[in-house]
Amino acid sequence: MKCQESARLLPGYFDSELDLLHTLEIEDHLSTCASCAAELESDRVLRAAILRSNLRYSAPPTVVRNVRAAVANAFPREARTRRWTWEWSFAAAALLLCAVLTWKLFPVSTPTASAMLAKEAIADHIRALMPGHLSDVESTDQHTVKPWFDGKLDFAPPVENFSAQGFPLIGGRLDYLANHPAAALVYQRRKHFISVFLIPATGEPDRSESSTTERGYNEISWTRGSMNYWLVSDLGPSELEELAKLLRGEH
Repeated sequence: MKCQESARLLPGYFDSELDLLHTLEIEDHLSTCASCAAELESDRVLRAAILRSNLRYSAPPTVVRNVRAAVANAFPREARTRRWTWEWSFAAAALLLCAVLTWKLFPVSTPTASAMLAKEAIADHIRALMPGHLSDVESTDQHTVKPWFDGKLDFAPPVENFSAQGFPLIGGRLDYLANHPAAALVYQRRKHFISVFLIPATGEPDRSESSTTERGYNEISWTRGSMNYWLVSDLGPSELEELAKLLRGEH
């Protein structure tokens, strides 16, 4: 994929609107093109800033009435009568333009930060399914996988093997989530792979479990014990929940 095609697809990729084939193609390009990756990161920073800025504003009824009155009194009555047709056309065009700009900048269902991170985790998991991307260290031994992260992250991720419960650990990799280096543990359930992303939740309160489904992939996330967890897989929700409970020590 060339940068010109990447630039055309980046908006759709950012909003998770691409099909799986184009998603994999553009993520493969982003892994080797610093320029396009920087453009994507710039879009993410802008979207986050807009979400935090609380720019949405509705004028009070008194302001609306005053503006309408000022427009109505701007021309003599005779002139308004003669030119009502083009005035209404201009007003309709202006309203349409405002609607388009509002839709572009402030979608009706603006995604929350949690929803955006869920999309990002799902996209990271899909990228990892490309050949050679699933694991940086391949091992079923937690005492091999856990030390592998030493010196590569600024935190020590908890690593456990749940082979006896049907979720064997098969490796781990470095990833990037929520603008932070992340540990990604890889588990397997029959022929399904599961990515478990972990990053510190320093200063954040515990957060109860939330879940979503997108592009055929299920995601479960929560915060506990100063650690954020995201689980992503095409495994069914009920079985993915089993692993979530194991990670929380609820079995």
